[in-house]
Amino acid sequence: MSRQAERNQRSPAPAVAHAEPRRPRIPSRMRVAAWSDQHFFSFFSSLGRLAARPWATLLTVLVLGFALALPLLFFLVFANARDLTGGMRAAREITVFMKPALRPEETAALAGELRARSDVAGVLLRTPEQGLDELRRLAGFGEALDALDGNPLPAVLVVTPRADDDPDVPPLVVKLRADARVDLVQYDAAWRRKLSGILEFGARLVAVVAALLALATLLVIGNTVRMDVQSRADEISVMQLVGASDGFVRRPFLYAGLWYGLLGSLLALVVVAGVELALAGPVARLLDSFGNRFSLAGIGPLTALEVVVASMLLGWFGAYAATARHLASGRPRP
Repeated sequence: MSRQAERNQRSPAPAVAHAEPRRPRIPSRMRVAAWSDQHFFSFFSSLGRLAARPWATLLTVLVLGFALALPLLFFLVFANARDLTGGMRAAREITVFMKPALRPEETAALAGELRARSDVAGVLLRTPEQGLDELRRLAGFGEALDALDGNPLPAVLVVTPRADDDPDVPPLVVKLRADARVDLVQYDAAWRRKLSGILEFGARLVAVVAALLALATLLVIGNTVRMDVQSRADEISVMQLVGASDGFVRRPFLYAGLWYGLLGSLLALVVVAGVELALAGPVARLLDSFGNRFSLAGIGPLTALEVVVASMLLGWFGAYAATARHLASGRPRP
């Protein structure tokens, strides 16, 4: 036997590579349909689990509803206070009360002098007759005013300064107070600045309270979902043993968090609407007694939608944090 034949006998035959069978490609339409079916099932199954334990769900929704209603009520009070005082904060007029014995020609002369100044945007002259008619119309004291022998009201000049950033006591006010024809000058710039500071503090307080109660909402939903996860730990272990992904395991709990956020926000809006309905009449009558035609403004549709969306996002994040901690502990070994 030749050496070539011996080498051929000793050398093993080359191994034949076995190609792995190709997995059939699933059409995109079928994958989208399967994905939507899973979400559809998780969406309603999570709602069914909440309905299966009504008392626990009701208590959680009540806590969330009142926790969300509190910052909404603060926001409602602040928004109405800002609207009510908006005219007072924006007003920069200087009210000049003339001396009662002053003749109309002298009042008109002072008005002309003020209109000629470069730091004055406008001057409005109110005669004593106009002031008496306005007082009779606003205060409702028509019979008492008719009983007066004469008109005790002086002429009034309403002066609008041209500058936007005036000091507490601008030079124009100093000049008017020194004028012999003027009885009283009213300019409440300092009071308006204090009012603006109070409203700014109120806005910051509303933001802080809303942030704290949003954190409380997040913790309440997270703790509720965490307890649900712990009660279903064995079921989750079985699902992981048969190959369920973390997303599949987490999905029903995420939808439960969304349901908690949705129901809590709807309850909060109902509470705020009830408070607004209960206070609208008394507040309107109180302000009407001061001659102010103001009505309470409620939560608008856009604000209500923002509250619902924000609450649902808080529920989603709380549920995600609760399930992520459990899934991070690892999968059970078969």
